[in-house]
Amino acid sequence: MGLFSKKNKEALNTPLFKENPVTVQVLGICSALAVTSKLEPAIVMGLSVTVIVAMANVIISLIRNTIPMRIRIIVQLVVVAALVTLVSEVLKAFAYDVSVQLSVYIGLIITNCILMGRLEAFAMQNKPWPSFLDGIGNGVGYAMILVIVAFFRELFGTGALLGFQIVPESMYDAGYMNNGLMLMTPAAFILIACIVWYQRAKDKNLQE
Repeated sequence: MGLFSKKNKEALNTPLFKENPVTVQVLGICSALAVTSKLEPAIVMGLSVTVIVAMANVIISLIRNTIPMRIRIIVQLVVVAALVTLVSEVLKAFAYDVSVQLSVYIGLIITNCILMGRLEAFAMQNKPWPSFLDGIGNGVGYAMILVIVAFFRELFGTGALLGFQIVPESMYDAGYMNNGLMLMTPAAFILIACIVWYQRAKDKNLQE
């Protein structure tokens, strides 16, 4: 079986759209609401979750046959906690300002439903390579939604992206005003709802 067999490609691609963890499985919503007021922390959060879920999947897959079933959840939590701590320390060392913006939400990755769900549903039943691809797919699917939401919230809420002014001063002089609602949590709800609506309108299999 090749590295990118049909089954492996499905493990990587399915979470991006058909089984997106945020818009279809409705997982990781809390962090999607909390860290998307600006694009930079959303990107960092998405990358962090992607790295952690991919590595956690690989580790759990490697030791799955040696984990007693009655303590498997504890083992999974220990693995995730160790990876989250490592990522948190790396962010503090190399991206301190972003780590401050993310605050407690990096630590809360430990309880992110996406991670525990993939470890239990996929990594415990599959080999390391498919588990790695599944982790990458779910992490990127999660990050993609965060980036989309943060893009619109920061652009319309501040007129800037990643510290660069996008809306020209001439528009402000003409009467344009930033939308303060976009910087509040309800805006994230609205944007995620719009993405869910669009996705379900396009995919008949998701329509009830």
